Amino acid sequence: MSLERDALARAVAAEGRVVRVVVAEIRGSAPREAGTAMLVWAEGQSGTIGGGALEFEAAAEARRLLRDRGSARVARVALGPGLGQCCGGAVTLVSEVFDAEAVAALTGEVHARRVEGDRPMPLALRRALAGVRGGLGAPPVLLKEGWFLEPLALPARALWIWGAGHVGRALVGVLAPLPGLAITWVDTAAARFPDVLPDGVVPRIASDPAALVPEAPAGAHHLILTYSHALDLALCHALLVRGFGSAGLIGSDSKWARFRTRLGQLGHSPAEIARICCPIGQKTLGKHPQAIAIGVAAALLSEGVDRIAARDIAG
Repeated sequence: MSLERDALARAVAAEGRVVRVVVAEIRGSAPREAGTAMLVWAEGQSGTIGGGALEFEAAAEARRLLRDRGSARVARVALGPGLGQCCGGAVTLVSEVFDAEAVAALTGEVHARRVEGDRPMPLALRRALAGVRGGLGAPPVLLKEGWFLEPLALPARALWIWGAGHVGRALVGVLAPLPGLAITWVDTAAARFPDVLPDGVVPRIASDPAALVPEAPAGAHHLILTYSHALDLALCHALLVRGFGSAGLIGSDSKWARFRTRLGQLGHSPAEIARICCPIGQKTLGKHPQAIAIGVAAALLSEGVDRIAARDIAG
């Protein structure tokens, strides 16, 4: 887990001062892993540190921190009868107030700061920071002697979803909350999108969606599921010309057979065409839009974006 600057910046831009509550340390059994965070503001919150009484109390404490004009608090919480929970472990929560100035200060690969006490930075953190400067990469979350170090999130992976029909909406609904994805959602008319979009999703409207393909990063990942086979084919062709990280197409085996033939006639080699995976999802989950979305999300979480497609479900 890592500190996601983009999500924090959006929340601060919308709400002003926001408290970020992060699981800094766990002992024994706990609802979420170290580095998990949620954002809390006066009238709402986003993300989850595990739900239940732990999250309820943490959110209440975060709002008290806002009201008291504080900056940071550290809480060590036993997950036992006192909270009405039976996990048996314990967590340490770090709650910090962020405003626009604090977000702007989040630069580099890691964020190290004192969150309690007045002790100097401990040797463990100094060594971790030296490793980052030496090219060893960001360390995991580390809480030591009142100092807290977190890796800053890497730039999000670009995911372009082409089509805002039933499957497109299901995919965006399932994928948008996942960390590390920057979703661009494309369709031919504004009326095809829902009235409210998830945070961080960028809508694009184009009567000819394939004309937007050159604007996607060369390493972006794509899911193609428009209402038109002609649009789908044009997008496949444009992506093969442009280049992509991965691409998945909704459809049946017979649709993909026709597309392979047409794409070959357009000048693409069999090896190039084979980089587009069709169909997407997991056959065992079925063909319901949400089932397809769950299959794609499961592949994202377990195997990475390059494995978003499976060859055993008809669209």
